[in-house]
Amino acid sequence: MSVIARNLTKSYRLKRKVFKTAVNDISFSIPAGEIVGFVGPNGAGKSTTIKMLTGILTPDGGSVSINGMSYPKDRRKIMLRIGIVFGQKSVLCWDIPVLDTLRLFKDMYGVPDAVYRENMALFSDILGLDEFIHQPPRLLSLGQRMKADLAASLLHNPDVLFLDEPTIGIDVLSKERIRNFILQINRERHTTVLLTTHDVSDLETLCEKMLIIDKGILLYDGTLGGLKDRYRTTDLEDIIKQIYLNGMSGPKEADGAEVR
Repeated sequence: MSVIARNLTKSYRLKRKVFKTAVNDISFSIPAGEIVGFVGPNGAGKSTTIKMLTGILTPDGGSVSINGMSYPKDRRKIMLRIGIVFGQKSVLCWDIPVLDTLRLFKDMYGVPDAVYRENMALFSDILGLDEFIHQPPRLLSLGQRMKADLAASLLHNPDVLFLDEPTIGIDVLSKERIRNFILQINRERHTTVLLTTHDVSDLETLCEKMLIIDKGILLYDGTLGGLKDRYRTTDLEDIIKQIYLNGMSGPKEADGAEVR
C-alpha cells in the first residue's frame, strides 16, 4: 500500500497573530512494501508530518493519499489499513494486562480468530510477548511496552505501519528484537513502513530509502546509498550531522534522489 504526501503544510499558533510553520510544503511518495527512514533534528517536523499522514492532524494545505484513499472522505477505511506506534505515547490500557488490551483491539478491528491466533504466536515467538502478556503496562520496562505497542498496532495486519521513534531509550537486545521483527513483517507481509528515529543503527539495519527534514523543509528524498555516494563516506552518522549543521543543496542525484 503506497503513501503519497502532496504539498503538506502545517502551522501552529504561538500567540496572537504569531505562527510557527512546522511543515512547509513537503511532497514525497513511499511505494508499497518499502521501509523508509524519516530523519531530522528535534523540532524538524517529523511527528507533525506523521500525525497528518495518520489523520490525527488536519494539514493547513496539501493532501495525503494512502493507496488512493484520502482524508477525511476515507478516514474509516484508512484506519483499518494502518498501524501506528508513538515511542513516547502508548495505546495500551495502563492498568489492565496486555492480553486484555489485545483482546479489545481484536474486537475493535474485527480480527478473525484464526488471524488473531496466528499473530499472537508470531508476537510471542519474535517479540517474546508471552513473557509479560499477563502484566499491566505500568509494570513493564520501556522495551517490553514498546513490544506490546508493536503487537497492538499489527494485530489487524495493517498494510502500512507508522513508527515514531519505536526504539527510543530501550536496551540493545530489545532494539535488535524489534528491528528483526520489523524486517520479518516487511519481508513476509510486504508491510510498508515509515520510521522516524535518531538511531543510525535503525536506519542502517532497516532502511534503503531516507527522507531528511529540517525546519519543516524536506531536504533529501532518496536512497541511503545515494546519500553516502554524495558525501563520499559510509559514515551515516557523520553525514546526518553535516546536513543538520550545514544543510544541503545541489542537483538531483543519479539515483533519483531529490536534493533541495
